[in-house]
Amino acid sequence: MEPYYYSQMSKQQQRIYQVIKSGLESLSQSFDVQRIDGTELSDIFYRLRLDCPEIFYASTFRYFFYDDSTLIKIKPIYLFEKNKILEHQLAMRARVEKLARVAKDKSDWEKEQYIHDFICENVTYDKLKKQYSHEILGPLGQGVGVCEGIAKSVKILCDQLSIPCIVAISENNPDKNIKYRHAWNVIKINGSWYHLDTTFDNSLGKKEVRYDYFNLDDKSIFKDHEPVIYKIPVCSEGDHFYYKEKKLSFTKQEDVARRCQQAIKKGKALTFHWRGGYLTKTVLEELLHIIAEAAKEKSRHCQVSVNWLQAVIRVKFIQEQIENSVKMDDAYEEENDAAQ
Repeated sequence: MEPYYYSQMSKQQQRIYQVIKSGLESLSQSFDVQRIDGTELSDIFYRLRLDCPEIFYASTFRYFFYDDSTLIKIKPIYLFEKNKILEHQLAMRARVEKLARVAKDKSDWEKEQYIHDFICENVTYDKLKKQYSHEILGPLGQGVGVCEGIAKSVKILCDQLSIPCIVAISENNPDKNIKYRHAWNVIKINGSWYHLDTTFDNSLGKKEVRYDYFNLDDKSIFKDHEPVIYKIPVCSEGDHFYYKEKKLSFTKQEDVARRCQQAIKKGKALTFHWRGGYLTKTVLEELLHIIAEAAKEKSRHCQVSVNWLQAVIRVKFIQEQIENSVKMDDAYEEENDAAQ
């Protein structure tokens, strides 16, 4: 499949993209491209690196030109010296192949879950935002990453397993205290495109893997994500959302009561999605009452956390005497707190 952002470019931009790509792949100290505006050049460079997470060793560049010249000289800024880059490339290739091998015979949906769970179980959000955390080196090499590095890691594993996958980028929004751009993935499973935000699930799932952002449609993802900078495919299909797929998306209050009773019996936590109309304050109070009643019947207490905008509720039933508690989850919080 043609790289996604490359396919969105004009013929001139594509030619420049190809020259930059081969220059970076051959670790050239400098190379010439057709002269264009500096902002457009930066944009091509940025989108190239979203298409090619394997080019993790050159995060930016300088450029020079003479007034009467039709060419621009690009000088990439490499993160490491040449031998170190080659060493990292070998290590990353081996790591990606080894991780993908485990999932190669699974269905596309299972491959996606395997990649998602691997990230959630093995990668810690990098509060210091080290340079390599923005690249696959962080999550796949050091076990730490920020959203960009995590989304690129998901993409390179999807590429290895032949699943069409894009890194989506949204703008920051200081008015909402969103200080930084955010990155996640748009992924094609069985012919339909979905949103997959492994960083948000990672930040929610401190004790267990969460799936609040696994295969969302446009309507759901943009409840708590800013608009994207670059056009992405339309995601109109919501039927393979994780909790729906696993029959944990409820429309009736009696289903919530029944599943709470089952969870208490099995001694497990329950995470479910509510789609019986909007999760208003009143509806939430009714659900909390049902959860508390189910706990009380079995002499349990409950700790509830709520991802309000995605209408996902996690309940933990506890035997020891504690006050029933409700916490509001905010997946964005970690990223913006971390970056201060």
